[in-house]
Amino acid sequence: MKLKKVRVQNFRSIEDTGEFSIDDLTCLVGKNEAGKTAILQALQSVFPHGKSQTEFDVGLDYPRRFVTKYDERHPDGDAIVVWTQWELDEIAKKLLADEFGTSALTGDLFHVSKYYNQSGTTWSLPIDESKAVTNLIVQAQFTEEEKAEFKEPKRLLALSAALDAVSEPTEKHNALKARIAKYRDGNIIKHGIDLIHDLMPRFFYASHYDRMSGQVSVDDLVQKQRENSVDIGDEIFLSFLELAGTSLDDLKDTRRHEDLVAKYEAASNEITEQIFTYWTQNDALEVKLDPSQGRPEDPAPFNSGSVVRARVWNALHRASVPFSERSAGFVWFFSFLVQFAAIRKTAGNVIILLDEPGLNLHGKAQADLLRYIENELLPHHQVIYSTHSPFMVPADRFMSVRIVEDVVTINDKGKKDVMGTKVSEDVLVTDKDTLFPLQSALGYDLTQSLFVGKHTLLVEGPSDILYLQALSEALKRQKREGLDPRWTLCPSGGIGNIRPFVALFGSNALDIAVLADQTKSDAKKIEELRKSEILATGRVMTIANFIGKDEADIEDIFDPELFVEIVNKAYELPKAHRLTAKKLVEAEEGTIRQVKLVEAIFRLMPDSIPMYDHFSPSAWLVKNIDILSGDSEYVKVTLDRAESLFKAFNKLLAQ
Repeated sequence: MKLKKVRVQNFRSIEDTGEFSIDDLTCLVGKNEAGKTAILQALQSVFPHGKSQTEFDVGLDYPRRFVTKYDERHPDGDAIVVWTQWELDEIAKKLLADEFGTSALTGDLFHVSKYYNQSGTTWSLPIDESKAVTNLIVQAQFTEEEKAEFKEPKRLLALSAALDAVSEPTEKHNALKARIAKYRDGNIIKHGIDLIHDLMPRFFYASHYDRMSGQVSVDDLVQKQRENSVDIGDEIFLSFLELAGTSLDDLKDTRRHEDLVAKYEAASNEITEQIFTYWTQNDALEVKLDPSQGRPEDPAPFNSGSVVRARVWNALHRASVPFSERSAGFVWFFSFLVQFAAIRKTAGNVIILLDEPGLNLHGKAQADLLRYIENELLPHHQVIYSTHSPFMVPADRFMSVRIVEDVVTINDKGKKDVMGTKVSEDVLVTDKDTLFPLQSALGYDLTQSLFVGKHTLLVEGPSDILYLQALSEALKRQKREGLDPRWTLCPSGGIGNIRPFVALFGSNALDIAVLADQTKSDAKKIEELRKSEILATGRVMTIANFIGKDEADIEDIFDPELFVEIVNKAYELPKAHRLTAKKLVEAEEGTIRQVKLVEAIFRLMPDSIPMYDHFSPSAWLVKNIDILSGDSEYVKVTLDRAESLFKAFNKLLAQ
């Protein structure tokens, strides 16, 4: 069976999430306290695996702000918690069709819900009772004489009554009565539920707090098993033993030390081999189990009887430490793999719910975890997990991301209305904090894909790229030298970002050069960048190098006459407010940088004229490149400057 949709209501911070679809991999993204955990906990209650919450308490689980209004809000005395939609698999469809007839099935989708005051679950199956009853009669293969004993009813209860009323029932009458008697409560839908109930997957819920116990007392754990009080840490340890095909009873009964060691090593080897397929942070580690007897000075219950301690051996340092003293990230990752290796062996048909998996992992390790989920879990299970980490957002599966928000709106009286947790399939929500993990994940993914060329030319921003592209194209039209196409233009966001950029991506064997703006405040940063030797000598240049000025932006490549013409046309300035080169000279801004002079003039313009921005003139130029094809002196000066710049950077490619 495949889970298709979910809707959670009336549970903790959730009033109504709204319906949202579920894919093979579904990622719930939201801020802390948005309600992600509540969604997963409500969902696991429908068909829980192991010791999970199955019933709800109004006082504890119903939204606190409405507890006193429960009876008013639910006059029938009950409130729904979770609604799920499922798709019948081929096995289930065959079971239902064999029992009720193919024509009785009205679709592939069915619903299962969970309420506060109803034990178990409530189902809605796509079965037409009237057609099911007709098919039961057909399958009984009555003769016309036998049929004549009763009218063909449309409801099962009516059919039972009709069969009971037959004065001289035949073997066929009795066989059909016996068949119907097996239907729970004489109900077709309930019998359909019983037919397919065992095919339903269980929900396995795992939290980022779940970690394997670093040491166990065999006698104490055996006692806990008898009392049904084993905690999650010890459960994971038991799963560890399952991987080796052994158990506590086996260990307790093992009389030879070597037999005991062999069984522990079998468990250690299997999971250690798997973990280092995905744990790329340190491949010199090995988890080992150390069987021993409790010592009197150790704390109870580890002071007597058989005690098993997990230790992590580091081959580089040739030393071991207790399992619990390794990093929280490693301990969790190891415990996680033990849990799911065991699930693959024992639990079988489960949907995996992960609450903030890998919270303590480094970003690279989180990427390893996501790789494990996709490679090892998805082929066998649907996986739903929550996160607020950009490294756990599947950048290649953005359509599987669901946004979780605790929504608060402002009403017409200016007061806050708390709407509770909402889930949206639209990743373009308005809350910037909720969007942050998605923006970061997508930004990181796009950044990686930007560097498809070996040679990267870093510039200040997007407008620089457009200006350089337009100037290069204009020069090439005149059979002059433009920018070599081997250069990949990439915006850096400013001179301060150059060193971090090179540190992050220089290891990718990129040939990096820099074209920077230069202001008085930037001069020292540029000089420090050159002296740092993070880039080879001669690979950091500024616009000022090509126009003979102390300060310069990309806009200063353009002759003033040409630049004001571009600005005038880009903004369609009315005649009274058009820029001229003379107005730039007269602008008192304490700088010779053209872009700052234009900004100063725009600040004095009427409100009907938009504020100046760097991007608009460059975007207009790319669409109107013919303005650079004239034979005027100011076009010639501009292209000469641009050509000298391109030649300087193209020359670097030959070095």
